[in-house]
Amino acid sequence: QKLEQLNQYPDFNNYLIFVLTKLKSEDEPTRSLSGLILKNNVKAHFHNFPNGVTDFIKSECLNNIGDSSPLIRATVGILITTIASKGELQNWPELLPKLCSLLDSEDYNTCEGAFGALQKICEDSAEILDSDVLDRPLNIMIPKFLQFFKHSSPKIRSHAVACVNQFIISRTQALMLHIDSFIENLFALAGDEEPDVRKNVCRALVMLLEVRMDRLLPHMISIVEYMLQRTQDQDENVALEACEFWLTLAEQPICKEVLCRHLTKLIPVLVNGMKYSEIDIILLKGDVEEDEAIPDSEQDIRPRFHRSKTVAQQHEEDGIEDDDDDDDELDDDTISDWNLRKCSAAALDVLANVFRDELLPHILPLLKELLFHPEWVVKESGILVLGAIAEGCMQGMIPYLPELIPHLIQCLSDKKALVRSITCWTLSRYAHWVVSQPPDTYLKPLMTELLKRILDSNKRVQEAACSAFATLEEEACTELVPYLAYILDTLVFAFSKYQHKNLLILYDAIGTLADSVGHHLNKPEYIQMLMPPLIQKWNMLKDEDKDLFPLLECLSSVATALQSGFLPYCEPVYQRCVNLVQKTLAQAMLHNAQPDQYEAPDKDFMIVALDLLSGLAEGLGGNIEQLVARSNILTLMYQCMQDKMPEVRQSSFALLGDLTKACFQHVKPCIADFMPILGTNLNPEFISVCNNATWAIGEISIQMGIEMQPYIPMVLHQLVEIINRPNTPKTLLENTGTQKITSITIGRLGYVCPQEVAPMLQQFIRPWCTSLRNIRDNEEKDSAFRGICTMISVNPLGVVQDFIFFCDAVASWISPKDDLRDMFCKILHGFKNQVGDENWRRFSDQFPLPLKERLAAYYGV
Repeated sequence: QKLEQLNQYPDFNNYLIFVLTKLKSEDEPTRSLSGLILKNNVKAHFHNFPNGVTDFIKSECLNNIGDSSPLIRATVGILITTIASKGELQNWPELLPKLCSLLDSEDYNTCEGAFGALQKICEDSAEILDSDVLDRPLNIMIPKFLQFFKHSSPKIRSHAVACVNQFIISRTQALMLHIDSFIENLFALAGDEEPDVRKNVCRALVMLLEVRMDRLLPHMISIVEYMLQRTQDQDENVALEACEFWLTLAEQPICKEVLCRHLTKLIPVLVNGMKYSEIDIILLKGDVEEDEAIPDSEQDIRPRFHRSKTVAQQHEEDGIEDDDDDDDELDDDTISDWNLRKCSAAALDVLANVFRDELLPHILPLLKELLFHPEWVVKESGILVLGAIAEGCMQGMIPYLPELIPHLIQCLSDKKALVRSITCWTLSRYAHWVVSQPPDTYLKPLMTELLKRILDSNKRVQEAACSAFATLEEEACTELVPYLAYILDTLVFAFSKYQHKNLLILYDAIGTLADSVGHHLNKPEYIQMLMPPLIQKWNMLKDEDKDLFPLLECLSSVATALQSGFLPYCEPVYQRCVNLVQKTLAQAMLHNAQPDQYEAPDKDFMIVALDLLSGLAEGLGGNIEQLVARSNILTLMYQCMQDKMPEVRQSSFALLGDLTKACFQHVKPCIADFMPILGTNLNPEFISVCNNATWAIGEISIQMGIEMQPYIPMVLHQLVEIINRPNTPKTLLENTGTQKITSITIGRLGYVCPQEVAPMLQQFIRPWCTSLRNIRDNEEKDSAFRGICTMISVNPLGVVQDFIFFCDAVASWISPKDDLRDMFCKILHGFKNQVGDENWRRFSDQFPLPLKERLAAYYGV
């Protein structure tokens, strides 16, 4: 506040620059602080500075860039780049020429100060430096920087490389013109004695790998040799920059042929980098074995993001996967900074995916030594190696797993906490294989030991065990049913034991358990164990507490699994969700009306609440009817469906679909208001919103029947457009899911209003058939196919050109209901009779053999 008052005086900023540059009687930290306060003022109010003040500050900066104190020089440099990035490069035309000419000064301080400032400007204003706005100063600057690669001072050499490095990734033309001289100069610095210079050389080579592989290829063998040395540099910062090289190279198509000759040397280097350094162990408190009673500090808890509900999840078994591999990332949370260990492990992981089992001859001999090593740090790194190669080398590892898995299960009770925690992670990477074996062999012992680790006395181990157990649950699914009592016992006991951060992970493990075992959880004794502690936490948390997110997600999974078993708990849960939505909407309205007075709400509360309501509707079905009748949820939903934030709309459409299935009598009066909104959200740019809206339209049409007629024009054209969307590699995965949902909805619309939809048959029949042939028999597929058959009887010409696709889609049914099968028969035979036997034979000769046999066996054509 004091600073705010001082800022009222026009010449306060003159004082600040005076203290920084002239007041030599003060100590340096005070002078520097004065400069940093000035920097913040420049950031906040620069455009309100009087002209004289601005000019005075600028000239003082340039006159003092060579101050004898490194701290003052650096502060002046920060001040200059802050002014420059406020759009002042245009209004300060003498700045760059002046700094560049100061580089030639005989005085070291002046040269270093000018270079420091230039480096900061290159970092902050790279884009504008390479534009016509400034008359392309880089054409002069880059050749100038290159001259300084050979300067006698290490600090200056380091600045010079760092400046040029800013322009590699953007493929700046001024640099591309001098690319050969740049690379040559880099090679000359390869053995520099200054770590900072080596670090910048490594960083440059890593970026050039992405941008100018063509120029590096002729020197590739020597670059690889060089990077091998640097990855073992005494200075960890240099080693880390160099290690990035392997990660980047693994993404290049040329990786295999470049590296295959070097694996013998590279693999041991990476494996060696995977050991904890002494400093890591200190930071991780690796000597503290028991810390379960120590509360977490709030900054240890990373923010969580709720992923709003997508209807596509219901189709996942059909091979639409949410690309979601973040769970098996390795995490040493407290030093979540990127370090050599993580980078080496990541590089080994990607290389394993490139070379697959060809990596094993280089790794197995090392693993034997590491995994049974007496020193815990070495043994720990071996367990990490084993986890890192799990994905890429799985096939080749299978013969060794019967021996390795029991050894790892033993390591779960190692006396060092850091060994126990990494073992949890590595075992989770092999969970898929464990589950594929007879349960008593590995699953049961692994589960028993992991559950003990969930109750470990070390918080890091608890966390690793909980995450690993969630992965195991996803893989094992109903295999866990026989052990449910035992699992719940442990998870519920952990409630009373865990500190804040791990509680959040425990919610996830419980939610995943419910997703994995489904209705098997709905037994009175299990409900009795699980629900009281969950509800107790639920009652303790305030409405504005972000811990509600994971708890609501967890309850949503539990409600869906327990179905009617959740009835005794549903009323307070339902009420609170409705309140959360209402509160958030009210807060948003206040904020929109008076943004200065009211802050914007965190809409995640509303999204999570909508998703839990969806879970309740899905789990309780018709039992939710009373609760909906007594609340204003439909009014709230109407507002949510029009929210600016796509995730809010996405969740509200999922809820609309679930309420349509559960209690349509309450939804029906609002359909006239809802349908136009659904129509405007059929925009594939927001793919998840679009999918959920499409799915809701399909559910609504089944309930509306012929009354759907007036709404068909609002949605049909968009749906046909979406189903015909061209696939790009980027959208391939999402398109498959979208096309399935869209096809089902078009089929359902055609089922209830064939006269309205059938005329467009020809425009969608082919993509419709290809996307639905791959899904398993279920209710949705059944209603969609009834729709298509009804439409074909209204407009048989619409299917003629693509009849082979229809035949193929019909053949994808394993066991259609009798009346649906009769519909198929009728269409197939009708077509055959229409064209005559001869033509039919010619037509069916194009069929692949399995299709031919299938149609003959099932439908007699």
